[in-house]
Amino acid sequence: MKRFYKVVTSQAEPAGGFSIRLDGKPVKTPSGQMVVAPTPALADGLVQEWSAQVDNIVPDTMPLTQVLVTAIDRVAGERKTMTDMVAGYLDTDLLCYQTEEPPELAAQQNAAWAPARDWFARVSGAALVVTPGLSAIRQPDAAHKYVRRAMEGMNLYQFTVFQLVTVVSGSVVLGLAFMEGVVTPDDVFIAANVEDLYRAEIYNEALYGPAPHQEKQRATMRADLNASRDFLDRLKP
Repeated sequence: MKRFYKVVTSQAEPAGGFSIRLDGKPVKTPSGQMVVAPTPALADGLVQEWSAQVDNIVPDTMPLTQVLVTAIDRVAGERKTMTDMVAGYLDTDLLCYQTEEPPELAAQQNAAWAPARDWFARVSGAALVVTPGLSAIRQPDAAHKYVRRAMEGMNLYQFTVFQLVTVVSGSVVLGLAFMEGVVTPDDVFIAANVEDLYRAEIYNEALYGPAPHQEKQRATMRADLNASRDFLDRLKP
């Protein structure tokens, strides 16, 4: 879509929050709802994204807008379903399926995964079951209850980020640790890609470069994780 506006501003709304305005007219989501940021800092971020568009509006260059629109148009109406879906990640959590062979990969997995598992055990009081196989496991009820309580304590915008990080990484443990600032976007990226990065070492990717599709996937994941951190930080009063 061609850029059709000149001035981007934010405006405090009587019902709360800050709408984003293009030449004075409110930006709306695909469903027709007004795009309203809950904090001034997030509104400023959205204004910057819309102002940075040049000849065309490119949604992929506006990650904060995309996360907020997802919260408004999708998560707000589907939270219960999404909560159940995300809770299900605990029994298939990436961090709990750790290989034993080859030893080098096992060591890299343990270095990237054990700190988050240990953190979860401390805060939840439930040690996670870890298996070297692919057979389905059931985590302790106490762990499931902790995840549910944590999700219940999140507001709409926090939950939107949490479910995004969980789905992108394949780990509800990483998602929770991310929300608490225990792990960084880089930590989550490495943890979610241990095996891929291990293969990259074997095939001397540093010299020959990654396959184009791998490079694109990695770039997209990094962008999603960095945007998620920025979005969370901007939610602070």
